[in-house]
Amino acid sequence: MAKKINIALVGNPNSGKSSLFNVLTGLNQKVGNFPGVTVDKKTGYCNISETLSATLIDLPGTYSLYPKRADEWVAYKVLLQQDEDIKPDMVLLVADASNLKRNLLFCSQIIDLNVPVVLALSMMDLAGSKGTQIDVAGLERELGVPVVSINPRKGKGIPQLKKVIDQTAANHILMHREFINCHLLAQNAVSSVKKLVPSISDYTALHYLINHEHFKLGSSLQDAIEVIEEENKFNPTRTQAEEIMQRYGRIKQIMQVTVVESDPLKKALFTEKLDNILLDRKWGYLILLAVLFLLFQSVFWVAHYPMDAIEWIFGKLSGFLGSTLPDTWWSDLLINGVVAGLSGIMVFIPQIMILFGLITLLEDTGYMARISFLTDKLMRKVGLNGKSVMPMISGLACAVPAIMSARNIENRKERLLTIMVTPLMSCSARLPVYTILIALIIPSKLYFGFLSIQGLVMMGLYLLGTIMALIVSFVMKWFINIKEKSFFILELPVYRAPRWKNALTTMIEKAKIFVFQAGKIIMVISLLLWVLSTYGPADKMAGVTAKYKQLIQQNPQQSDELNRQRKTELLQNSFAGTLGKAIEPSIRPLGYDWKIGIALITSFAAREVFVGTMATLYSVGEDANDNSSTLRQKMSAAVRADGSKVYDLATGLSLLVFYVLSMQCMSTLAIVKRETRSWKWPTIQLIYMTVLAYLMSWLVYNIFK
Repeated sequence: MAKKINIALVGNPNSGKSSLFNVLTGLNQKVGNFPGVTVDKKTGYCNISETLSATLIDLPGTYSLYPKRADEWVAYKVLLQQDEDIKPDMVLLVADASNLKRNLLFCSQIIDLNVPVVLALSMMDLAGSKGTQIDVAGLERELGVPVVSINPRKGKGIPQLKKVIDQTAANHILMHREFINCHLLAQNAVSSVKKLVPSISDYTALHYLINHEHFKLGSSLQDAIEVIEEENKFNPTRTQAEEIMQRYGRIKQIMQVTVVESDPLKKALFTEKLDNILLDRKWGYLILLAVLFLLFQSVFWVAHYPMDAIEWIFGKLSGFLGSTLPDTWWSDLLINGVVAGLSGIMVFIPQIMILFGLITLLEDTGYMARISFLTDKLMRKVGLNGKSVMPMISGLACAVPAIMSARNIENRKERLLTIMVTPLMSCSARLPVYTILIALIIPSKLYFGFLSIQGLVMMGLYLLGTIMALIVSFVMKWFINIKEKSFFILELPVYRAPRWKNALTTMIEKAKIFVFQAGKIIMVISLLLWVLSTYGPADKMAGVTAKYKQLIQQNPQQSDELNRQRKTELLQNSFAGTLGKAIEPSIRPLGYDWKIGIALITSFAAREVFVGTMATLYSVGEDANDNSSTLRQKMSAAVRADGSKVYDLATGLSLLVFYVLSMQCMSTLAIVKRETRSWKWPTIQLIYMTVLAYLMSWLVYNIFK
């Protein structure tokens, strides 16, 4: 039976750590959250040898063992053996050979923890292109740990790495040297702590002195360490500074012995030349807009076909079940509850997979970091930072994957603000609503031969959502009381060719998260909506059924039309319809009638349900024998009791503004609940967006009526 061990995979950001994780584990991965924080917990499983298998824990990228952000604290506690769930037996450390001096700081700290370490040296090809030559064997001698050169993008060095891991697990490892003298740094304090906890290394004892308040230690041990600090007048800040100076002194010596670097005056690399264009104050923003336009147009173009296919499959399935199963409550539940709910989940998958696949390709090329860099100044003015821009722009396609991608924002307040305002960005689900309402109230005319008023209104709706998101973020930042410093430390990686296999792995991973996490909540709400739309007060529902049964018996030749009328009237008298009638007085100031009220309720399942609801409600035209009129024609012909048109300019614009600003997507609320780990924030989001939509719609209606 193969021995099993836990391996912590660590390294600086952009060091190639995630690439190595994907190569070693393939699709044998699991993604969750570390307890108490919304930080990705990626674990994978791989066979190292015939006698050894490993659980690989991909820890968040960090630059040193002095954490500042939530994700760095996660990695820190695991490495200091302070995480209750994860106890690594070995550390697999990935270092970027092209930035070896910076990477060796973190590397030296890990080695001084006195745990089994294997150093995987990545990006040797990039180091070579810079004219840097590294003596791997010499580096191994100086560090005292095994060093293996790898290229995970091309699968090179992986067999050798597995062999070294196998040997290290069997205790065939080099004895490392300590990089710093902890006793000189903290005098007698380190020795005193080691007397309390004899099993830890000198450097671990130093971290007990610095961060013991964040460790899960007994109260007596906490008090004893506090006494040691006071007796020795321990100064954590000064100690950290002296430690870093000592480490870089030792790193300088190692670099002199093992690394030959090129002339620093050598001409700039391709990356630097390209950055002169892509980060230019004028061209940078124009190129960014072009890239984002192509990105999201691609999402619409490519996702259109699989989404249509999924809808066609579920449509055929519903038709088959409808014609095969008996006309009972449970068959209606299966067709209009379960199957419809599954359809609502599955139809999102193409957008989620394609969007995350394309974003992964942008990350691989190195351009994603440039987007954050370019937009950071604007985002900070409203309480966000540069990393907020991608989730917000992703929201133009779908808020669900956009909110999931906000995990990349380290600062909790900025991540929460991003989650709270992203649904204001007009997603693709709003397009059917925009299209039919604009066609109803805006004339289809071209000015100057190319300028479409309908197109300008559509663009205005997208701009309205974006501007309101920035305004809401600016206001909300004063009310979210999270005291956490914001750091926007961003390393601009070199430009590289994208990895298609890595993109595919990410696409599958994100789809699984959505289906098995948010999908559960979506199904529950779908079934609840089915109940509300199918059932109503018994006497009213029975009266409608009896009425149309008699009418069909009297007019069998009109049975199809009467059945459509029966379904419409049953909907009116259902709990959802009753609710629509009940809320009509409150939505009448916006120019809406009870039918629009029902659509507002049913479209909570998904915004585009508005069109389907309208199709049902307006299935009966003024002339029952005229089946040629379209939904748009029927809605255009709809009139109020006083004979005025329902969908005039004021009502149409009011409804458009309502759908821009309102929260009518249970999938979004489900994913917000999952990401914030609480119902508090999705509840606040639902309330503030509804109030904002109501007030702005009321204002628009009164301006144009």
